[in-house]
Amino acid sequence: MSTLPRTGHAVAADGTRLAYQWHGTGRPLVLLAGQANDHTWWDRTRGDFPSTITMDYRGTGASDAPDSAYSTPGFADDLIAVLDELGVGEADVYGTSMGGRVAQWVAARYPGRVRRLVLGCTSPGGKHGVERSNDVRLALARRSSAEARETLENLMYTPAWRAANPGPYRVLGAHGMPPHAVRGHLVASNTHDAWDVLPEITAPTLVLHGDDDLLAPPANAPLLTERIPDARMHLFAGARHAYFDECRPKSSELVSDFLGC
Repeated sequence: MSTLPRTGHAVAADGTRLAYQWHGTGRPLVLLAGQANDHTWWDRTRGDFPSTITMDYRGTGASDAPDSAYSTPGFADDLIAVLDELGVGEADVYGTSMGGRVAQWVAARYPGRVRRLVLGCTSPGGKHGVERSNDVRLALARRSSAEARETLENLMYTPAWRAANPGPYRVLGAHGMPPHAVRGHLVASNTHDAWDVLPEITAPTLVLHGDDDLLAPPANAPLLTERIPDARMHLFAGARHAYFDECRPKSSELVSDFLGC
């Protein structure tokens, strides 16, 4: 794969500039990061695939950060603006965490743009989604920044993996986000509800999840699998939220096999 990605900006319908990165050649795989994260979420895994497109969500990285309403359907529209800018008609789409929520809207709203879909450590949202416990919410909210970071690392990775892989970790939030963008991402993720449109997804779908995920409980995986036509599921034993990182290379191999890479 080329070490020199194609980078630039697309422009959303409201004029927001959206940064993108395209590594490699061939049929692209869109990689969508988690809440309040930019494309560096995928730094450890993007090289497992021959051609990847990432973007910085509005409010993160090199994209603009408008002080306006953020939503997962809006992020889906932003991705289409990026694909249009790149001249990509159809792509495979792999979203994890909030990126999986965004990917649901991409596949439901733009079926002709998604060849195959992978949903990782995510939820349908709304009243049908299984939310994290109040204990987890409080652990993240009531501590100092250092303690919250330690808590988040433990929710992402098992202690054994962290001991063998001391970091730095790229999945703990984008640097330099203005407070309004952080709040906007939180609202976008918390208000996501794609339950009614999931049956409209026509792309073959693979649902992946760690079975020890407390940030997005694994009970969401069978909900998505049963709701989306032609979906299949795989759970990673003992894995937490960042299964795609900790369970490499197996997780990337499963995705590659599913996509026919």
